Amino acid sequence: MRTATAQRKPHRASRDAAPTDTHAIVTHIARAIAAHKLPPGAKLGEEALGEIFGVSRTKIRQALFQLTSDKLVTLIPGRGAFVAQPTVREAREVFEARRMVETSVLTAFIERASTKDMATLKNHIAEQQRATDAGTAQTRNHLLGDFHTVIARLAGNDVMTAIVAELVARTSLITLLYQNTRGASESLTDHHTLMAAIEKRDVKLALQLMVAHLNDVENGLVLKEEAPVVADLKSALG
Repeated sequence: MRTATAQRKPHRASRDAAPTDTHAIVTHIARAIAAHKLPPGAKLGEEALGEIFGVSRTKIRQALFQLTSDKLVTLIPGRGAFVAQPTVREAREVFEARRMVETSVLTAFIERASTKDMATLKNHIAEQQRATDAGTAQTRNHLLGDFHTVIARLAGNDVMTAIVAELVARTSLITLLYQNTRGASESLTDHHTLMAAIEKRDVKLALQLMVAHLNDVENGLVLKEEAPVVADLKSALG
């Protein structure tokens, strides 16, 4: 009897730990997409997601609609929901948008940043370094993208922060779909170099470094259309 009870505990803990409110479900799925666990084109079945999260299909629908508004999911009438699969043109446009938006955000950050803000950004890069050294790819990839969102948040503009966060999430999809050949260590090196210019409050150099960084990431893409991949939702979201 003790053995049977012990075997049931992990199952209950897993169910209890699963996110159940709409916002938490949206966050969980978005993180799985950004971490490359859910590939572009993967089908997000309402019934399967309802079973995974232990909630109604109505709540799953609400989460999928939110993810659609965030451009992470595409709803196709009669077929269902799928992880967004950006085209080559869209990939180019996303990077163009990032160059325009993030140069403005970076300028605002350098002009307004307090000593505490500088320390926060520097600590974020230290986290990236630790994740890279430890070989934790999922955490590292999340932090490398989140670095850009943190700059926007510290700049103090909530609207721009939301825009950058969306563009970063879409970039994660793009780099997954188009097999970015640029190593994570190169992006980390760029962030270290950029941080040095930021600390000196050298706006001109910092902007040049940011644009060069985004250009290098884009140039590392192999831009050709690929067929969608079938994903195991339980493994990706469990």
